[in-house]
Amino acid sequence: MKTSTSSSAAMSHIALKDSYLALSERLNRFPQGAPPSELLFRILETLFSPEEAALVAQLPIRPFSAAAAARIWKRPVAEAEGVLEALASRGMLLDMESEGRRTFVLPPPMAGFFEFSMMRVGNGYDQKLLAELFHAYLNEEEDFVRNLFAGGETQLGRVFVDEGPLAREPGLEVLDYERASEVVKGAAHMGVGTCYCRHKMSHLGKACDAPMDICMTFGGTAQSLVKHGIARRVDAAEGLDLLQQARERGLVQFGENVRSKVAFICNCCGCCCEALLAAKRFAWLHPVATTNVIPEVDGAACDGCGKCVTACPVEAMGLVSAGDPHRRGRRKARLDPDLCLGCGVCARACARGRIRLRPRPVRVLTPATTAHRAVVMAIERGGLQHLIFDNRAQWNHRAMAAILGAILALPPVKRALASRQMKSIYLDRLLASHPPARRD
Repeated sequence: MKTSTSSSAAMSHIALKDSYLALSERLNRFPQGAPPSELLFRILETLFSPEEAALVAQLPIRPFSAAAAARIWKRPVAEAEGVLEALASRGMLLDMESEGRRTFVLPPPMAGFFEFSMMRVGNGYDQKLLAELFHAYLNEEEDFVRNLFAGGETQLGRVFVDEGPLAREPGLEVLDYERASEVVKGAAHMGVGTCYCRHKMSHLGKACDAPMDICMTFGGTAQSLVKHGIARRVDAAEGLDLLQQARERGLVQFGENVRSKVAFICNCCGCCCEALLAAKRFAWLHPVATTNVIPEVDGAACDGCGKCVTACPVEAMGLVSAGDPHRRGRRKARLDPDLCLGCGVCARACARGRIRLRPRPVRVLTPATTAHRAVVMAIERGGLQHLIFDNRAQWNHRAMAAILGAILALPPVKRALASRQMKSIYLDRLLASHPPARRD
């Protein structure tokens, strides 16, 4: 009898493990990937029941309806909708309404449900355990964070320039999508929640004293998070005020790397923020898309006070000898342009105005939309087939058109990579019939 019970328990354990393995494999199909590991399994065990993990592992990456989920799960629509609603209430799914139609989407781990699980304090999860697991998965293991931030040329997130120093440079051209204030003013929906990074670090006893209630989401993402109490709704006026508070505290705006319909903007410190920590850890791989400006230090006038060095969140500023024969101990600030994000925090910190912002020699290209970014990231990371063929039968024509449209907009080299990965006669013919536009 003991042997039978022991055998049943072992089989049950294997079945449970299989559900989390299946979910981790599903998550690894996102463009940025989520490599399976014991730490990831423990995170998923904390966030999902075994039954939920088995169900979510079957869902498409692209948006889907409750009816589509019911067909996949072979359950009544009402029952499927109840499961989806429960997951959305915890931020494990996003639910959005448009033109009277409700759709759900499985967010990636980051930026996605990892953050959402920490954006509402006291949400029913063991957040101290999650903080420890997240920190280990992102800092002790390297595969996930490397894929997330440094897996290709196109990155998940980009930096916005501090608009205070920018205002002092009237001749410097900065487009609207490069300004965080324009994202806030143009958003149909905006929510603010607890900063995932500093909340996580607070459970580890390592958080700084920067504002916590300052993590911004927009559009459908904000709509879903506000609906379920994970974020609170704010208007543009409060959003702009929060941006100003963040800048005065020397925080950096880091947001989704797209030109249109930005989903999130974080206000980041160099000590807690995963993106800025990755920028230091993988600096040579350029893990964060920079702004189109770069600081220029007036070396002749710099008095070497070091305020810009202290302010820089990624250690791109340093002090060196000024080479002054009359004052041999004099120092001046020097920028390492390969490390610089172009955030402008150093220019704000320089009270004497010895640092000015100048255009970068080569303009940084920002993906047009989330679909465009996802396609390019998938191509660069060798996962385009997952976007095209993942539960293809559940896709609508609009979703497929967005993906194919993004592929057609690519330059020749990226088109060739897409064709090589897909090995599709249809795609090859489509590309041949739509030659790439000239980029003069």
